[in-house]
Amino acid sequence: MAATGFHTADELNALLPGTLPGLLGLTVTAHEPGRLAAALDVRPELLAPNGYLHAATVIGLADTACGLATRALLPEGAAGFTTIELKSNFLGTAREGRLTTVATNAHAGRTTQVWDAVVTAADSGRTVALFRCTQSVLWPR
Repeated sequence: MAATGFHTADELNALLPGTLPGLLGLTVTAHEPGRLAAALDVRPELLAPNGYLHAATVIGLADTACGLATRALLPEGAAGFTTIELKSNFLGTAREGRLTTVATNAHAGRTTQVWDAVVTAADSGRTVALFRCTQSVLWPR
């Protein structure tokens, strides 16, 4: 992903069709430098065989929110970024409804960025997961 600077929520949503976040049904709802909000509607295809929300769905939502937000904070001249580490604490689950997340920047350096995201069940306001990732800033050779 090339360093492209700030994009509006609509511009970021235009990037999603044909990608994993697009398949998940993710929608960016707000974006400003250092903060991005996104959501998706839970549907049967996003559940695990046990009938509850699949962990990969939650990770996909949180990691995408952090990744899309990373773009706006890349240093001048960076070629892009990639996730080098992620961690999630699952505190709840869902079988239906809407999930929301807010990703916020904890560190935006020349070689790494660290992001936090909270995933919430919109109907109840309950926290589903706490997520943290580290992005490696890529430089042209």
